[in-house]
Amino acid sequence: MKLAGMASNRGRNLMNIADRAPGGAEFGVVLTNDADAPVVEKAHKRSIATEVVERGADESRRDHERRVLNALEPYEFELVCLDGYMRLLSETFLDPMPTTLNVHPSLLPAFPGTDAWGDALAYGAKTVGCTVHAVTNAIAEDGSIIEDAVDAGPVVTQEPVPVYEGDEREDLQDRVLYQGEFRAYPRAVKWFAEDRVDVDWAADRVAVEGDDGGQFPARWVGSADRAADLRYGENPHQDAAVYTDYTCEEASVVGADQHNPAAGDLSYNNYNDADGALDLIKEFDRPAAAVIKHTSPAGCATAGDLATAYERALSTDPKSAFGGIVALNRECDAATAEQVVDSFKVVVVAPGYTDDALDVLCRKESLQVLDVGDRLDATEPLTEKKLVGGRLLQERDRQTLTRADLETVTEREPTDEEVESLLFGWQTVKHVMSNAVLFANGTETVGIGPGQVSRVDAVKVAKMKAKADAEGKSAEGGVMASDAFFPFPDNIEVAADAGIEAVIQPGGSKRDDEVIAACDEHDMAMVFTGQRCFRHD
Repeated sequence: MKLAGMASNRGRNLMNIADRAPGGAEFGVVLTNDADAPVVEKAHKRSIATEVVERGADESRRDHERRVLNALEPYEFELVCLDGYMRLLSETFLDPMPTTLNVHPSLLPAFPGTDAWGDALAYGAKTVGCTVHAVTNAIAEDGSIIEDAVDAGPVVTQEPVPVYEGDEREDLQDRVLYQGEFRAYPRAVKWFAEDRVDVDWAADRVAVEGDDGGQFPARWVGSADRAADLRYGENPHQDAAVYTDYTCEEASVVGADQHNPAAGDLSYNNYNDADGALDLIKEFDRPAAAVIKHTSPAGCATAGDLATAYERALSTDPKSAFGGIVALNRECDAATAEQVVDSFKVVVVAPGYTDDALDVLCRKESLQVLDVGDRLDATEPLTEKKLVGGRLLQERDRQTLTRADLETVTEREPTDEEVESLLFGWQTVKHVMSNAVLFANGTETVGIGPGQVSRVDAVKVAKMKAKADAEGKSAEGGVMASDAFFPFPDNIEVAADAGIEAVIQPGGSKRDDEVIAACDEHDMAMVFTGQRCFRHD
């Protein structure tokens, strides 16, 4: 779809839409009524044609609009997008034009007019937001403004934005723009570009295809849009859908390209496990690989090259890795791909693939091959979990420890090699279901004890897995990471029996002294982090 944009100043919403190209939409022209408007230069940088039609001092509104129409006449477009175009439009412009959209910085009909942010603060509103609406005539025959018709067109979509204590007008203005308008306007344009919108002018309403009031509505105002219905949820008797946040710039499995069409669509569990695997390998700067099974790592490693990292991750527990999810933080090469297809995997996630790697991976018709792009930096600030009757939101666990963050509490200091391994273990155990304990040797996992209701049982599971399932490596001389403190010294006794020589844990137990004494008895080094890293879902 081709768009025409109209702005009187910076046109930040127009440029955001141009950069995101929602639904493949792109601007054919941007017009302004101010020759000095910054939007002109911004459009030129994006190779978008521009037109300037300033209003003469004695020129009537409708005469000016006719010149605007003449300026736009050479261009092809199917939708007009206004963004801070500081002129009310009459039927002279609107009637011959396709649908014209505008974004207003409030949840209309509340706070219409030119200072919605100040009006909302003066009123004491706790929630504001923005409204994308179709523009209707607000000019009477004599040229006067019909006040009730200003910002009164059919609503396409809205986005709520919170008002925080102490907010000033500028604070709220920025939040509405970046958290509201930058989400809602591209969403609305995408619907139009996909021909999913029906504007009923007589009824003053907008309908979006799929918005049928079912359990998975096509639009969930203030959050995300449905990307696809899934075959089923965690189990075949549960219906499910996946929603997408169109503004997310961080690498994600929801927005990934699928390079193996023979594999079909991702399932609910595929999405969940692949997301967890991708989140884990984002922790590391060195080449890293992880294998995830049922949302917990079966193995993780970093190394000098990707193929070695994958081999070491897989050898932690190849039995559990069967049917698992592979995540890589480098472009997948042929050497790594050959290892991935050597045993049964269902999904591989990476920031790109060589042509040779794709040739290898796509031989497996059932293997999902997801390309998430190279934006592996963690930029999304929050995580959320839907509950019956509400939702939980929290800051994302982005803690990354260094040696300076560690407090040695035992008689023996950890060696440099042990510190490197302890820090690797901590960054990895963050992604294991709690209660979580992890054994590592160097920067590779050896045994993982996930999701136990007893911490000593988690240690026992890690010890058992290291002894029974790890191939070509052992816990002897390794380190142990725990996502929370050890309540009793029996955890240390089990670890010492497995050959563990250094421990990282939060500390803070009433029996820390007993736990430290047990480490000293076995000449083990132990460091406290002062913070835990539970993962409960």
